[in-house]
Amino acid sequence: MAVVTEDARPRARAARSKIYVGLALMIAAIVLVGFSRSFYGTLVTNASHPWIIHVHAAVYVGWLALLIAQTVLAARGDIATHRRVGKFGIAYGALVWILGLVVSVTMPVINVHSGLWPMERGEQFLAIPLGDMVLFGGFFGAAIAYRRKPEIHKRLIILAAVAVMFAAIGRTFTNVAVLLGDPEAPLGGAPARLLLWYSPVLVAMAHDLVTRRRVHPVYWIGVAAMTVAFLRVPYSQTEHWHAIARTILAPFL
Repeated sequence: MAVVTEDARPRARAARSKIYVGLALMIAAIVLVGFSRSFYGTLVTNASHPWIIHVHAAVYVGWLALLIAQTVLAARGDIATHRRVGKFGIAYGALVWILGLVVSVTMPVINVHSGLWPMERGEQFLAIPLGDMVLFGGFFGAAIAYRRKPEIHKRLIILAAVAVMFAAIGRTFTNVAVLLGDPEAPLGGAPARLLLWYSPVLVAMAHDLVTRRRVHPVYWIGVAAMTVAFLRVPYSQTEHWHAIARTILAPFL
């Protein structure tokens, strides 16, 4: 019978964690491509964005950097440092969530005030980032609760990171069309956008199938939650949602 030593366990966990470095890089790449033209590409030269939007964008880049750093630490087997950084990560994730809620309301208010958007568009838009924050908050809160159970914790962190990718998905297809030289190209219908959003989770599930012979239940729960959350897109066009959104936005308009 083989004996697994204490030293071998961290190495074994590290070997299983290498996929998460790839997932973190994949998530960061999709987000950065999505926002490369509309925000990050003009961050230095375009000062027209309100300061809160700049802060939100900078904090989100920090979140992506923290995600990559934490997956690298885990893959190297440096769990002690990973846990120390994780204490900061809890506060940082809370900041991401709070700023996300603030910007969810700020963006439609600014654009409706300026006349750039009609009120109906502002109301419809509100459903998308608020849904992102509900999904992110749920996954991230669960990841904190299960931080002593790494097999659950790391999967919940990936789901939390995927949750806040949603805003970048449509922009990613638009930017790819621009790079191909045809900004009007009809790239990325609803099924393609949904597939891109799910893609890091699908890769993670495939990795589970290869390495564990089954998909961890956390991913099935995550996919179910993401599918329900996607329904906010058609729901945002209903009068029921518009009435709710008007109530939320009214104090700021």
